[in-house]
Parts: sequence; structure tokens; C-alpha cells
Amino acid sequence: MFVDAVERNRTRLREEASPARSQPSSSAPRQGWLDALRGVAALVVVFEHCLDGLFPEVRAGASQWFNFGQYGVLVFFLVSGYVVPVSLERRGSVGGFWITRVFRLYPLWLVAAAAGTVFGAVGVYATLPDQLADNPGISALAHLTMLQDLLQVVSVVNVFWTLSYEMVFYLLVTALFVLGAHHAGAPRAGGRRTGMHRVGAIGMLAFAAAAVTVGGLLPAGALSRGAGTAQVVVITAVVLLVAAASLAFRGRLRVCGTAAAAVLALVLLGANSRVGAWESLAILATMFAGTVLYRLDQGQLRWKRSGWALACVPVASIAAAWAFGPGWGMPDDEALAFTWGWSTAVAAAWATFFAARFLRRRRMPRALVGLGLISYSVYLLHPLAVQVLRRLTTDPARFSLTERLVMGVLLLGVVLACSALTYRAVERPAQSLGRHLARSVRSRTLPADARTAETRTAGPAGVRPPGRPPGPGARACPRPAGPPGAAR
Repeated sequence: MFVDAVERNRTRLREEASPARSQPSSSAPRQGWLDALRGVAALVVVFEHCLDGLFPEVRAGASQWFNFGQYGVLVFFLVSGYVVPVSLERRGSVGGFWITRVFRLYPLWLVAAAAGTVFGAVGVYATLPDQLADNPGISALAHLTMLQDLLQVVSVVNVFWTLSYEMVFYLLVTALFVLGAHHAGAPRAGGRRTGMHRVGAIGMLAFAAAAVTVGGLLPAGALSRGAGTAQVVVITAVVLLVAAASLAFRGRLRVCGTAAAAVLALVLLGANSRVGAWESLAILATMFAGTVLYRLDQGQLRWKRSGWALACVPVASIAAAWAFGPGWGMPDDEALAFTWGWSTAVAAAWATFFAARFLRRRRMPRALVGLGLISYSVYLLHPLAVQVLRRLTTDPARFSLTERLVMGVLLLGVVLACSALTYRAVERPAQSLGRHLARSVRSRTLPADARTAETRTAGPAGVRPPGRPPGPGARACPRPAGPPGAAR
């Protein structure tokens, strides 16, 4: 009790000295259940991409009723929605948030993109798509924005498409945070003064409602077809650069810059999606639903008021699939299989998340937690290993089931070994550097009295002791994940 009292007093002193001060996510302990969820999602996505090369009988049978890949990435999206907005609020610095995000996502992404380009150039399994080979400059620029799936540019590594939705989510959350801070003054830890918990609930409902009402009326890729892919890519890059530059300012300039990026993201989501607007809107509704779940767990929202709205998201996601179908030309039997596969994947992803949430106070299996730590590497690198497998097997019918199971185990072993290596050599050092730079940016932007107060409350050797999240009995905020992790 004495320790708790001291920690509460330290937290109160820091908040009184600097209302903008929030506990950096780097000091918050990880939550094992979220890592375990990422581990499960990563394994399922790897399994999905192995079906054609190793288990075509599963593809022909079970895939008609259940989409393993969709299930995995929806779990990733729920996790991202649960942790990312809170990371921004607790950090209290938009610039620091984006620095950590860039160093979290881009270093390994560059490694995977370079490897994917080489694999396509030498034809390990398939050659580079014509769009990438014919327009390398525009394709590279689109990939650098991580919005290529909403710019009608084929991803050089197939799983990159989910990062486009992660990026849209980051842009929207950033705009909401900046707008809330501008109208309410400096934000306090936990979003007390930003009102983002209420905005998140509204956003969740808005995206869900749009998915089942206008989602099927918005043609996929309309913007690029009308204005040209190159023009849309260049305009997108310019807007994002302006938005990034606006973070160096305060007040209306920052609000206008982040708002422009958010509006652009919404336009691309509704008018230029590769998979169709209804599915894109359902994905964003799912991510905001993850945020609402966090608010409910922390007592910032009430189940009586928000529980019914939360239930609307999976219902709307499934209803939109049955109302609008896949959104591109498919034979009737394939369209029906897509609808069933999506519907069961949505239901299973939500059930999995709630089951893990119910068990969150229990110790998770160490293997799954460890897999969750390297899940971003597993997610980005496994398609390259699958390409090698497809090149070696060509026709899976030539091998017995036992032989294919052995190949699957070997493939997973190679992926895990490479992922552990890239996590240690690429991800972890880059994340550490990002956190260091974010702290440097924050120390330069904090008022002098806030820095003095922070120094006074620091522990030995200047290390600030971890505080408790605001609110009585609140749990520590989880660290943000990459994806999908954050993803497909």
C-alpha cells in the first residue's frame, strides 16, 4: 500500500506540473494476452498462405466456409485498435508517436520490400507485376506512403496491403488527437480532456453504418481511373509531406495539416480502395471497435451505453458482405464462398479476441507470447519463404500428406528462425532508436517547469519510475504493436 501511495503521489505531481505530460508507452509493461493474440494471428496467416503449395485439399474444402487469412488480419486489426490510440494519448506527443511508428514499421518493411523486389526480378516463383516493372518510380513512391493498396498499386509483397489500413487508422487517430488538443487545451494522460474516447465510439459506429449503407455504392478504384494512378500517388505523397511538416508547428497549422491528411485518407478509403469500399469501411470500424473495447476495459465508457454500438460492428461487417458481395467480377459460386468465408472469419476473430480478453489476467503460454513479439517479422517475411516453397514443390500432388506436413514444419522453422534474427538485428535496435529520438523531441517541446518536475520525480541515475495510468485501479497501457502488426 505504501508503494501504491508513493506511485500515486508521483503521478499526481507530474500531472500537476505539466498537464501535457503523459506516461510514455515504453515504460508500460506488455500485456501477454495481446502478444498471444498476435502470435495466433501470425500462425493462421502463415497457414493460409501455405494452403495452395502444401494443402490444396484444405483450400478446396474448408476455405469455402472459412477464410483463414481474413480471420488472422481481423485479429491483428482489433489488437491495433486496442493499443495504438492509447499509445498516442499516453505519449502526449504527436511527433514522438510518429517517430516511434516510423521506426517500428519502416526498417523491417524496407528489408522485406527489397527482398520481395529481388525475388520478383529473378523470378523465384512469380515475376514482378507489370505495374511495378513498367512504373518503378510511381510504384516505389506509392509503397513509401504505405497507402499503395488505396492507390491502386500492387504490393510488391502481398501482405503489405494491410499496412495501408494501419496507416489510414494512424492518420485518423492523429487528426482526432490534434483537433481535441486544439479545442480543449493540452491533453492529459488517458485522454481525459481530449474526449477521444467518445469520438472513437462515434467513429466506430459511423464506419460500420457507412459499410452497410453506401459501401456498395462506391466503386473501387474510381479515383485512380478518373485522375490517373500517377497523379493520385503524387498528390497523396505531397499531402502527407505537408502534414508531416505541420507537426513542427502548433495551433491551426498543425490542425490543418493533420486534417488534410485525414480527409485524404477518407477519400482514398471510400473512392479508391482495391478491395471495395464496404470491406475497407468495415476494417476501419473494426479498428475503432478495438479502441472502444480498451475504453470499456478502463471504465472510460459504460457497457450499458456503448455495448450495443460495439455489437453493431461485427453485425454490420457481415451484413455488408451479404448485401454487396466481393465487389469485383466473380462467378456466383466463388462470390458465395467469399461471403461465407468473410462472415465466419469476422465472427471467429471477435470470438477469439473476447476469449483472450476474458483470460487476460492469466499467464499466457510463453511460446505464443514470444511468437507475438516477433509477429511483425513473421508476417512480413513468411511470403518470401512461401515463394521458395512453391518453386520447390510446383505440384503438391506429387508428395504424400506426411511429406507435405514435414515441409510445412520445416517452412515454419525457417520463418521463425529468420524472424527471430530480424527482430534482434533490425526491429529491436530500430525501436530503441525511435524511442530515444521520441524522448529527445519530447524533452525539447516540454516546458521548462515540466522538465524540472520530471527530473525531481526521477529515480536513481535519472530513470523515471513507472507510474500508474490515471484513474483508480486502472491497468497499465500495453505497448503499441506493429501490425497487423500490425496484419494479411
